[in-house]
Amino acid sequence: MVDPKIVKAMTPYFSEVYGNPSSLHDVGMKAKIALNDARRVIAKALGANEEEICFTSGGTESNNLAIKGLAFEQLRAKTGKKHIITTKVEHSCVLNSCEWLSGQGFDVTYLDVDSDGLVRASDLAGAIKKETFLVSIIHGNNEIGTVQDLRELGDVCRKAGVLFHTDACQSFTKVPLDVRKVSVDMITLNSHKIHGPKGVGALYVRKGVSLVPWQHGGGHEKGLRAGTENVSGIVGFAEAVRLGLKGGHVKDMVKMRDFFVREVLSRIEGVKLNGPLDEESGDKRLCNNANFSFPVDGEMLGDYLNSAWICTSKGSACSANEAKKVSHVLKAIGRTDKDAKNAIRFTLSRFTTKKELEEAVNVLVKSVGKVG
Repeated sequence: MVDPKIVKAMTPYFSEVYGNPSSLHDVGMKAKIALNDARRVIAKALGANEEEICFTSGGTESNNLAIKGLAFEQLRAKTGKKHIITTKVEHSCVLNSCEWLSGQGFDVTYLDVDSDGLVRASDLAGAIKKETFLVSIIHGNNEIGTVQDLRELGDVCRKAGVLFHTDACQSFTKVPLDVRKVSVDMITLNSHKIHGPKGVGALYVRKGVSLVPWQHGGGHEKGLRAGTENVSGIVGFAEAVRLGLKGGHVKDMVKMRDFFVREVLSRIEGVKLNGPLDEESGDKRLCNNANFSFPVDGEMLGDYLNSAWICTSKGSACSANEAKKVSHVLKAIGRTDKDAKNAIRFTLSRFTTKKELEEAVNVLVKSVGKVG
């Protein structure tokens, strides 16, 4: 849900401040001030400069701009570099972008991960060659919640002189990320994962990194992304960042998540947790993610949960039309087809209560019994 405080912050930009931020009249200038204020908020959250933030329509567009924009910059600059490194657990928009580029003459290496979904720095170092111009590795996995060590992976890239991009849509404001401390050159962000509006995101592009824009028009966003900015959405995005960075939200969600995981593992025989068990692995799992493979048909179980108003996902929510397709992420961590087929992802939020989780576990236990 969109936080009501965010809706309130956005509301004026649907009516009295509905100006185009590129216009020179008073209403347009007010919109531009709001746009610039939002840019500063998001830049500050990353330890970045505001001119390094480009607003987009969301994570998919940002990932496409980062990967394709840098790929075609190699062609424009005639660098002779055509090699990209990514992983087998990326979001589909990254994998599909890389697959499309492979049809344009680029070479793509897909790194394996361990049983928790973590990339080995040694594997990354071994895959880099002189033709490599980009490494793209997701920060917090959208299916199993695994959080990669960006500092270690970024250092490998920096040492090799290769640009590093990360998709941080799931991790932004939940996991510390400061571009002054991590060698990362581009970061994909979005709004709706942190209770902001859908259809708005951003791409951090470190100063000095050149991209070829694939969307052309009036030269908005410093020429990187043409199109009139979604001011109301961007204002909502910035407010979501402000609220997301406040207080002890993350610590509270970790406690809730760990409670839920313990209850499910202790009360349902044969269930498996997909991704790291955070209590044993440190900060290697997103605070709001719990993904399990159940000993019963996952699709039927999801239907039972849905009928009880417990909303869950199979695989990536962005791949809803491919629900019967086995998750590439679960296969990459070594799960069988059966385990992958019977996997369900639960996502918590800062509004989730312990009472709701207790009720969810009770419904889940009963539903597993019915399906079994």
